Amino acid sequence: MQTSEEEEGLKMARQITSACRICRRENLKLFLKGDRCHTDKCAFDRRPYFPGMRVEGRMQKPTEYGARLREKQKVKRMYGLLEQQFRNLFKKASRLKGTTADNFISLLERRLDNVVYRLGFARSIFEARQLVSHGHILVRGRRVGIPSYIVRSGEVIEVREKSRAIPSISQSLEAISRHGIPSWLELDQQNFKGVVKALPTKADMRLPIQEQLIVEYYSKV
Repeated sequence: MQTSEEEEGLKMARQITSACRICRRENLKLFLKGDRCHTDKCAFDRRPYFPGMRVEGRMQKPTEYGARLREKQKVKRMYGLLEQQFRNLFKKASRLKGTTADNFISLLERRLDNVVYRLGFARSIFEARQLVSHGHILVRGRRVGIPSYIVRSGEVIEVREKSRAIPSISQSLEAISRHGIPSWLELDQQNFKGVVKALPTKADMRLPIQEQLIVEYYSKV
């Protein structure tokens, strides 16, 4: 029988709004469409302004609360999480030793769906979540279908042998050279396998995150 935490991990954050519109709203390319974001088809590069904005200077400077909220929303969308999932992970980070901000970044990066995406087995975080939920991913040789599973240092993550013929996985791995692999992970592309070499830190983040603003946001609400 699944625990409430496992059930929470199986929930999908449905992306209803256009991915490109989300990037333009955050004024940052979040790579929500995977490899397409590395091509000249990227809408963020073609229309580098806020959705609905046509007059320069229309956007007002955000308040302190607005800046914290905006950062929280941005990071939540980067990892494709629902508000409750995001808040629960923050609470977990606050209970660990060390600084809450550093713990939170580490937990976000170590989610299994994110690791699958970072290793190049999927073209987007949403596609990675589907691979995990549908049982295509093994951790230490055992099938793990919980996207919210937190990987540990030394663990081996691989695509199940019967699933290696899935076209989207092969296509994603072929494009891995365009976005690279984080230094805390190691990829054996030929064997569809990756290893967690170390725990991630903020220095390993490829997108700018002001995690302290998120800490301040949750401390005020």
